[in-house]
Amino acid sequence: MTYVESLLHFRLPTFLTYVNAVAHTGFVPKTLPTIDMTAPVCCAPVAAGPMSDDAALEVALRLKALADPARVKIMSLLFSSAAGEENSGDLAELLGLTESTVSHHLAQLRRAGFVESDRRGMNVYHRPGRDAVGALCAVLDPDCCK
Repeated sequence: MTYVESLLHFRLPTFLTYVNAVAHTGFVPKTLPTIDMTAPVCCAPVAAGPMSDDAALEVALRLKALADPARVKIMSLLFSSAAGEENSGDLAELLGLTESTVSHHLAQLRRAGFVESDRRGMNVYHRPGRDAVGALCAVLDPDCCK
């Protein structure tokens, strides 16, 4: 058995399970909904009362984007930058990570609206998305409604 055949052999039961499920139910399972997180979160603060499922999901996805020490450090570096922005190479050097790793983290932060980026020549410059971070802080403020 070749390497490719062995890989296909291990994946075949999963594929057959999927095909059998589609055949028995008569429909293809739905994909998860895509949520646009580029705009700042706009829902009532958590202290205002019980949140809807959709509002809770919006907040949770944004918190998940920040739930990594490297991403928190990136946000800290961007907010404290004297120039108001940093390029990917400088961020990688400051964090002690590779540029590809930093680019991955920046992509997650950008998708959540926490980072805005501009390409200038060969460099990409990043700055904090102040509106998105401020909106998340407002939603999480326990004293909002007192």
